[in-house]
Amino acid sequence: MSKAVFKLIADNKVEFVDLRFADMRGLQHHVTFPVTAIDESLFEDGKMFDGSSISGWKGINDSDMVLMPDPESAILDPFSADPTLILICDVLEPSTMQAYTRCHARWRTAPKRS
Repeated sequence: MSKAVFKLIADNKVEFVDLRFADMRGLQHHVTFPVTAIDESLFEDGKMFDGSSISGWKGINDSDMVLMPDPESAILDPFSADPTLILICDVLEPSTMQAYTRCHARWRTAPKRS
């Protein structure tokens, strides 16, 4: 699956990868990396980030979290001035690699409201 992501990156001369996730209120957050910081390990190990920066999540003493991207969510950002790839992520507890309960990663699959 991640081979398709790297093909998309190469074919579109992507410069940045934007990892996105949602908190328990449905508010989207993101962190952007230069494409040179992205390799196959992204889809195996994820990327670490500081969960204490998200309101209501973790304290500073226990703040490490993992962003695990879903390769099937890959899409080019149509609004970015620089070629940017968006990946939706699950947030995981690094000690167990299980889903963090305050992350609403499945916001991307939520039914549309009429």
